[in-house]
Order: sequence, then structure tokens, then C-alpha cells
Amino acid sequence: MSEDFMLDTDDLKRRMDGAISALKTEFASLRTGRGSASMLEPVMVEAYGQRTPINQVGTVNVPEPRMVTINVWDKSMVNAVEKAIRESGLGINPQLNGTIIMLPIPELNEERRRDLSKVAGQYAEHARVSIRNLRRDGMDQIKKAKTDGLSEDDQKIWETEVQDLTNSYIKQIDDALENKQAEIMQV
Repeated sequence: MSEDFMLDTDDLKRRMDGAISALKTEFASLRTGRGSASMLEPVMVEAYGQRTPINQVGTVNVPEPRMVTINVWDKSMVNAVEKAIRESGLGINPQLNGTIIMLPIPELNEERRRDLSKVAGQYAEHARVSIRNLRRDGMDQIKKAKTDGLSEDDQKIWETEVQDLTNSYIKQIDDALENKQAEIMQV
């Protein structure tokens, strides 16, 4: 039985990549004083009887670093989009110009930058916890295989591989956090 054991490291990598991807999505939603289309991804608009992402009711553009525009396709949806942005908690005051909604991105003050930096740290910690949970799943599979006859040497080899994989993903998270915090604190 011990010769048959093969830990699915590709599955572990895929799931860890998912945690990194989720972290990058959360980081993209943090406002850094520069406009980006991704900052509007979490905003949902009440459109045609259901909640719809903004990018499905209009074209989102970033014509300059401190301005985001939304060209709403249906004139009747302009007020609903404006309302969704106001209620989103992004701290942006939309300005209407026909079917185009302009979102001037205000400067971030020092206190707000520190708060955003802490939020980024919390997002990174959630990602680290996800990676550690996946590590535990891998280790549990190895322990189960040991009870089914996996040799101690093979067990050590697999455990080292899972730990190395975990360490590389934790480093990716730490690097991404460091970059995001530098971006947030940049004036």
C-alpha cells in the first residue's frame, strides 16, 4: 500500500493559488488614492430586478490616475448606479454628466492610509490562515497514508514537500502585502 500513495500536490497548489487569487482581488478593492476599474468590482447595482455588477450596466474607464468614469448604457439605470456607488462605502462622491458618471478619487490622508494598511494586513492574514488550513489537509492525508502502511521515510519526504509548498505561498502573501502597503502609503 505504501508504494501506491501519491499526494495530489497539483490539487494543493491549485487550492493555494485560489487563496492567492482571492487575496489579490481583496487588495484590488482597497483604494490607494489612484483610480482603478477593479475598485468598483464589489459594487452591485439594483438593475432589472436583480443585483448586477457595475461592469454589466456600463463601461468602466480610467481616463486619468485620479478619475474613474462609468458610461452607463441604459439612461434609466444612471440613478441606480449613482445610488449604488454612494452606498458602497468607497468614500467617493459621484458626479453625473448625462449617461456618464465621473468618480473623482480624493487624496488619502495619513490616518486613512494607516487604516487601509491595517485592512490589507488583515486580508493577508486571512490568506495565510487559508494556506495553513490547506497544509493541514495535506499533512492529514499523509498521516492517514502512514496508518495504511506508508514508510516513515516516505512520510518525511511528503511532509517536507507540503511544508516547502506552504512556505513558498506564505512568502508570496508576505511579498504581496509588502507591495500593497507600500502602494497605500505612497503619497
